[in-house]
Amino acid sequence: MEQKAVSILKTALRNPPLLTLLLVALVWLAASLTLRGFGAYGHLRYLLELSAVIGIVAAGQTLVILMGGIDLSVGAIITVTAILLPLLSPSADPTGLSGLAIALAIATGIGFLNGAGAAYLRVPPIIMTLAMATFLQGLLVIVAGGSAVSVTNAAVLWLGQARPLGVPSGVMLWIAVSAVVLVIIHRTPLGARLLALGANPLASRLSGINVTRSMLVLYAMSGFFAGLAGILILGMNRQGYVGIGEPYLLTSIAAVVLGGTSILGGRGTYAGTIPGAILLVTTTALITVVNASPGWRSIMFGSLILALLLISGREGRR
Repeated sequence: MEQKAVSILKTALRNPPLLTLLLVALVWLAASLTLRGFGAYGHLRYLLELSAVIGIVAAGQTLVILMGGIDLSVGAIITVTAILLPLLSPSADPTGLSGLAIALAIATGIGFLNGAGAAYLRVPPIIMTLAMATFLQGLLVIVAGGSAVSVTNAAVLWLGQARPLGVPSGVMLWIAVSAVVLVIIHRTPLGARLLALGANPLASRLSGINVTRSMLVLYAMSGFFAGLAGILILGMNRQGYVGIGEPYLLTSIAAVVLGGTSILGGRGTYAGTIPGAILLVTTTALITVVNASPGWRSIMFGSLILALLLISGREGRR
């Protein structure tokens, strides 16, 4: 029995996504046994609903990081989507679908500009996306000021509030996004190219991989997924405001790394990001339970993320 347990532990340590999933299961089990109401279906469903937002943002972040880049503009893109969608939704469309299409087109376009700056201007992705985030934040202050924007878009409200068959629509959306991203990474030429670029950019260029096109596509996809998360947040909160997307920048990166994806690129999978997002939300919920002040919450949350990263293993020797 002990040998079997040791074997399972060794397997988990060699498989970062599995290790993160086991950590989620252990945390949920321990919390359910010690905290009243934590293991109730309604509470766990709520945790998954919150995890869906981080998971969808982290979908694009995973693709970009696997390629060896990073996207620091996802928080700003979420905010842009949440603020502009109510303003741009045509009143003549009762379904609200045209508003969604416009918002997602804008988010994808922003991601495309990030890729263009990194590919054509040779600006490091971390600088390009940070500059884009700063530009968007200033633009939003001019457009929206300090006021919140309420949403009446029917499609957005359904996405954020509906629970078909008892399952939040946001979780269903996350399942669909997860399936698409996993297929892209493991079953398409684009997935092979992004892993190759992350593992060895020079060899990839010399082997004939179109680096420019890959960067444009992947950063556009990151913008699209960030915009999708912005729509989901807007539907859940029923309003958008400046700064609504800021908390999801670092958490999206943390979820990717907690799931076993190398921050240096070339190694990892979105299958690990999924439990990574759930683990982050669960950790936040547990910290909230102790009624710590905002300052102590930040300290505890940062310390726990660092500890979890150390436990789950991460960087392989290059």
